[in-house]
Amino acid sequence: MSDDFTLPEDKAERLARCAVFYTGVVPHNHALGLRLVDVGPAEATVELPYAEHLIGNPETKVIAGGAVTTLIDATCGTAVFLKLGRFAPLVTLDLRIDYLRPARPGVVLTCVAECYRLTRQVAFVRALVHQGDPGHPVASAQGTFMRTEE
Repeated sequence: MSDDFTLPEDKAERLARCAVFYTGVVPHNHALGLRLVDVGPAEATVELPYAEHLIGNPETKVIAGGAVTTLIDATCGTAVFLKLGRFAPLVTLDLRIDYLRPARPGVVLTCVAECYRLTRQVAFVRALVHQGDPGHPVASAQGTFMRTEE
């Protein structure tokens, strides 16, 4: 791959390079308002702000599960890029999500994902979604992503 796909070592620069997936490259992420807020060597933290148009149930005012799924999938993909140290084509093979409790209406959802293992073809990721207290998660997830580069 060309150097255009390589992520810089500097944390602020890595954050800025990866943030384009939330502002311009992936329109769905942008439409939901997803925002990359932190990166580590193999970890990403993304926020989903509460918005009326994302409500799945008008009675409870809880954000729709599809928006939460997108939050998790996007955060996990970013964690894989960070572990690889570059952008590379990925395909979500499996994403298992356990919803542990209803999200509180009006409160931002934060997803933290870690790519904990890479093989030549598959990346393994785990994630937690919370609303300010990682010890009291809204959802947990395990995902596998296929690397499609040669």
